Amino acid sequence: MSHAAIWDSICRLRATAPLVHNITNYVVMNNTANALLAIGAAPAMIHAAEEVEDFVAISGALVVNLGTLSPAWVAGMRLAALRANAAGVPWVLDPVGMGATRYRSQVAADLMALKPGAVRGNASEIMALAGANATTRGVDSTASSDDGLHAARALAAVTGGVVAMTGKTDYVTDGTKVRAVHNGDALMARVTGMGCTATALTGAFMAIEADALLAATHALVVLGVAGEMAAEKAAGPGSFQMHLLDALHALDEAALQKRARVE
Repeated sequence: MSHAAIWDSICRLRATAPLVHNITNYVVMNNTANALLAIGAAPAMIHAAEEVEDFVAISGALVVNLGTLSPAWVAGMRLAALRANAAGVPWVLDPVGMGATRYRSQVAADLMALKPGAVRGNASEIMALAGANATTRGVDSTASSDDGLHAARALAAVTGGVVAMTGKTDYVTDGTKVRAVHNGDALMARVTGMGCTATALTGAFMAIEADALLAATHALVVLGVAGEMAAEKAAGPGSFQMHLLDALHALDEAALQKRARVE
């Protein structure tokens, strides 16, 4: 996992501008759309069950985020995931708040049964999906990513997909191989939607990278490095969001060579 390989993925993403179909929550639509634009992808926020199947078929990747659930959106998520599988479109699931309520947990489990190529969540969400004892505080994790690594590996082994678990250290695993990403800044936890942004970027990289383990790892390195660059210029959470978009847009090979920390 070299900085050159990550840079190559970024260059291919920027050259092709893959269309990323997002079924995501009200809180982060603007954040994730702008982050995708900043890195070079083309975002679309399409939710209606009446059109998601058609839109998935013309997209490079699908992102399904459970943040603000409603029955109508759940129906759209299911149809979109089924169409993605049929059309060979890679898709990533973000089980926001898994374990917080019975309804949310059931929706997450039902979508997991449709075999997403990747799952991106925090430690509590991943542990709950894997059937391990885990508690959550709303959408926030009460466990560390180190605590959840065993569950992440077990979940990936069962589903046959990749699990990307974010925290102080980000982990990506296919059940056998594990990549640890040591990038990011504490200020990222003070801005809503950073996890959702990680999921959206994972979708973008899955659109141009056939290996989901590489795609998810590249996405987390890119967000972590950009977060470090943004934090150095930000006065607080408000300006951090602005500087993060600038950092994603300006990210180059020199920054990756200097900052990327993956093992």
